[in-house]
Amino acid sequence: MADIKDPENTILMELKGGTVVIELLADVAPAHTARMKELARSGAYDGVVFHRVIEGFMAQTGDVKHGNSTADFNIRMAGTGGSDLPNLPAEFSKLPHDRGTLGAARSQNPDSANSQFFINFKDNHFLNGQYTVYGRVIDGMEHVDAITRGEPPAQPDTMISVKVAADA
Repeated sequence: MADIKDPENTILMELKGGTVVIELLADVAPAHTARMKELARSGAYDGVVFHRVIEGFMAQTGDVKHGNSTADFNIRMAGTGGSDLPNLPAEFSKLPHDRGTLGAARSQNPDSANSQFFINFKDNHFLNGQYTVYGRVIDGMEHVDAITRGEPPAQPDTMISVKVAADA
């Protein structure tokens, strides 16, 4: 596993293939980083599906309202919700949407990000300056690459558990 420099700002995401280690960029996007840690610590991300996974583009997840496969689940609703917490203002930066970066999913309104996020399968620089980048996969990208494709996938993969490394 990767060398974790800052356990308080590192996420351990358990997928069926193994652990994905995500370094959060608290200095770049403090509100988005704090939200991901808050939802991880509450267990809100556990069991949430990857509802939009596009080959050569990205894997999207994080709909804690409609995407939890262990709750009242309807795949057609996954991706339409967020959390009970307020939306976040955009925290745009000069960081590029490179392979393995985490971006905040949102509606057309730049200040509508909440709980959903995506992981880029490749460099997607056309997204630069339009979506908040707040993390990067530092280990386990092969597990992200193995996520079942589809919009939505017929048998979606789930985040089995999502924890802050400092708590694990």
